[in-house]
Amino acid sequence: ALKRLAVDYLHPEIGVDNTDPTATARCYFDRPSAPQQETVEDAEYRQAVLADATSLKKLAVDYLHPEVGVVSFATARCYFD
Repeated sequence: ALKRLAVDYLHPEIGVDNTDPTATARCYFDRPSAPQQETVEDAEYRQAVLADATSLKKLAVDYLHPEVGVVSFATARCYFD
């Protein structure tokens, strides 16, 4: 039984054998009563989350790759030369 569970977990492409003819399921993703559109608040929230994820990705790349450098328009004078 444990080997069968391990095979089922490692190979989801095989599929499930249905031996019980009374076993049925309902798909909740393509039912007609499902909402087809998202609300304005959900769209704004999703946009804010994606903006946060983009900024976090930029910070992670900056932290992990310091050799890339920083683009800066600030000028400074070196007093030691």
